[in-house]
Amino acid sequence: MTYARKTLVSLSDTPYYHVVARCVRRAWLWGFDEYAGRDYSHRKDWVIERLERLSAIFTIDICAYAVMSNHYHLVLHVDRARAKDLTVEDVVNRWTAMFSVPPVVARWQKGVALEAECRLALTMIERWRERLYDISWFMKCLNEHLARRANAEDKCSGRFWESRFKSQALLDEASLLTAMAYVDLNPVRAGIARTPEDSEFTSIYQRIRQISEALKAPSDPQPQCFIPLMSFQTSGATAHHLPYRLEDYLALVDWTGRAIREGKRGSIDDRLPPIIVRLNIDADAWQLAMQPKGNVFGRAMGRLDHLRLHAKTLGQSWVKGLRAAESLYG
Repeated sequence: MTYARKTLVSLSDTPYYHVVARCVRRAWLWGFDEYAGRDYSHRKDWVIERLERLSAIFTIDICAYAVMSNHYHLVLHVDRARAKDLTVEDVVNRWTAMFSVPPVVARWQKGVALEAECRLALTMIERWRERLYDISWFMKCLNEHLARRANAEDKCSGRFWESRFKSQALLDEASLLTAMAYVDLNPVRAGIARTPEDSEFTSIYQRIRQISEALKAPSDPQPQCFIPLMSFQTSGATAHHLPYRLEDYLALVDWTGRAIREGKRGSIDDRLPPIIVRLNIDADAWQLAMQPKGNVFGRAMGRLDHLRLHAKTLGQSWVKGLRAAESLYG
């Protein structure tokens, strides 16, 4: 059963969402297709390039990402307050960086519009403002661009994505952490990479590379272009940020990745990552959740009480993942 997007995205409950898009028939249209004998790996760069552009236009932050051979994952933060604070001119500049300027808005900009045209132009601009923090519009501008580009390269037409993107509300700090780690560890879980620092086209790989670039001497080559990622918690930070320290997150991903690689459940040694202890997450259930198909939650993820409240907000009596929430988050 499918649900209207407005029932899956509730900014009153959470600004964080995990989204997934898959290629049609799950074909390897981003990697090496053995059946077709063609390598499409260069298309992964298209995703990075497009995300870099969209992050400068929308008021939607990217917390984590992973581009695989036939699908991609994003963990997004919807910043509605930032969109509301934009001036009218800022909204127009952002929106028209992607789309053409309607004649009525062009006349309003030049100051030659009639009174009725001014009202119409301002109504359109306010609609654009709402779209700047709309996940559906963000994903439309990403997926449609990628599909058109791939079809042009293949000299074909038709569907490129198997369905609309899937979204999952992340209702608290624990679920946000789970989704980010699950996304960052995709290549390790799939056996494509052995360690997070080898996991190309993921946010964890980018964050590690950025740390390495920052430690280079000034005479070293300039760092490559990266997607702007939402920053982690730092002392004295005033801007919005992820509610964890970067060093804690890196330790958690490394600890989890080694457990996945070595086929172990629970802790590898006697020391649990501090962030696991602070958020009261069960170590064994965490490792199970990080395994292939370990994300058994449905359209929302979070602690048991948060899932029940979210279901009530959406007018639902039940949501998938209640048992998993009880096991993982206590």
